[in-house]
Amino acid sequence: MASNIKIFSGRHSVELAEKIAKSYGTPLGNVVFHNFSDGEFQPSYEETVRGKKVFIIQSTPPPFDNLLELLLMVDAAKRASAKEIIAVVPYFGMARQDRKDQPRVPIGAKLAANLISSAGATRIMTIDLHADQIQGFFEVPVDHLFGSTVFMQYIESLNLQNLTIASPDVGGSKRANAYAKYLKAEMVICYKKRLIANQIEEMRIIGSVEGRDIILVDDMIDTGGTLVKAAKIMKESGAKSVRAICTHPVLSGEAYNNIEQSLLEELIVSDTLPIKNVSSKIKVLTISNLFADVINSIDNNQSISSQFLI
Repeated sequence: MASNIKIFSGRHSVELAEKIAKSYGTPLGNVVFHNFSDGEFQPSYEETVRGKKVFIIQSTPPPFDNLLELLLMVDAAKRASAKEIIAVVPYFGMARQDRKDQPRVPIGAKLAANLISSAGATRIMTIDLHADQIQGFFEVPVDHLFGSTVFMQYIESLNLQNLTIASPDVGGSKRANAYAKYLKAEMVICYKKRLIANQIEEMRIIGSVEGRDIILVDDMIDTGGTLVKAAKIMKESGAKSVRAICTHPVLSGEAYNNIEQSLLEELIVSDTLPIKNVSSKIKVLTISNLFADVINSIDNNQSISSQFLI
């Protein structure tokens, strides 16, 4: 591969970054983090980036030191005269704060986008944003990839005869419809009502699931409450099997216990975030080849539309 490319990683995404660099065909760049006793840290590139296209791979989940780390790495690359700085953010933190849904609250996704752009990123690469409109929060080009490119092959390998795609909420119906259309499958929607975040007051199924093999499709899984409850209701409604596909395995709180004790056959996720605990029900598919292919396309000024299955 051309030596014009440099790939670096923040500390949160080293494992994924190593896979991407290997798939692309270049070693991961050397960056050292200096830590001060009060918790402050400073990244330092240990090789020249002058005139290079620098790809910085870092997901930004809490704690938000991960976001600050990305910002400092972007700033350091800018001050070291990198030609282009592409922030590769597999999981874009604060994406759920994409609008004012009540008085006197921030739009966190817009703030994070402003910070990354202001730090000096000339391009953003990410996958399965919580809301598509977040692309418009950035003042630089955004390559918004889709996990379906990876997940679709796995779904087809299951050879499910009575496949039905399900959305765990009304907001995800567009994503589920795209899967259903591509796979020529039926589709159902779960209607849920919340009183507060992470707690569901009521859930109903719109459509028939009796005798069907259900695959729930979502962009992320946090505590797992929605998917676990959806699987239970669907099985009680006569579903033959229930699986779930989620790009971002946030898996906080009691998520691992919830998944293990659920009626889900399996949970299929990508490696945008590392899996903290081993679970017999969680299957991880890597997105490293997808990102490496897009990095190659960007380097050669080629279209990336061939990467989108749906």
